[in-house]
This record gives sequence, C-alpha cells and structure tokens, in this order.
Amino acid sequence: MELTPSHVRALKLAKDGDLHSQDGKSWTHLDATITYARSDRFKERPIKVKSVTTATVERLTELDLLRTLDRSDGAAHSPHGITMAGKLWLLKHK
Repeated sequence: MELTPSHVRALKLAKDGDLHSQDGKSWTHLDATITYARSDRFKERPIKVKSVTTATVERLTELDLLRTLDRSDGAAHSPHGITMAGKLWLLKHK
C-alpha cells in the first residue's frame, strides 16, 4: 500500500503518542504546547505543535494503521493510537 507524505507524518506523530481530537478538524497529542529546540539557548525559535487532519486519521483507521482507543466517546472524538501494523510499516518504509 502506498501512503502520501501527510499519512506518513500522521503515523510518525501517532508513534510518539496517542492522537486526540482538537477543534473537530485536527488531531494532536493531549495537552500539546509550543516547545523550543533543546539546542536553542535563548528560546527564540519555537517549534510549533504538530497536528494532522481528520481525513488523514480516518484514512489511516480504514487501512488498520491506527485504532480507536476508547469507544465510549464515539468513534469521531475518541483518541487514536498506532497499531502494530502501523509500526511495522514505518520500520519497513523509512
């Protein structure tokens, strides 16, 4: 299966932690904030919060690369995590 660059970015983001719905159209980590580079001594260059779209998350869920973690909130707003198939795809296609 071929994935677009946005799908690969979403998989890498999900590998770092579970994805939670933010404002209905974007997904990111829970309590994600702007951080600064470790090498930036004066904290002048902020690293923005990475997020992915709902369409990307839905497509990866259809391909069984992401899974819903808690179905009690409804599938649209429940957190999503990476599956073992997603981790293996990332290892194989670095």
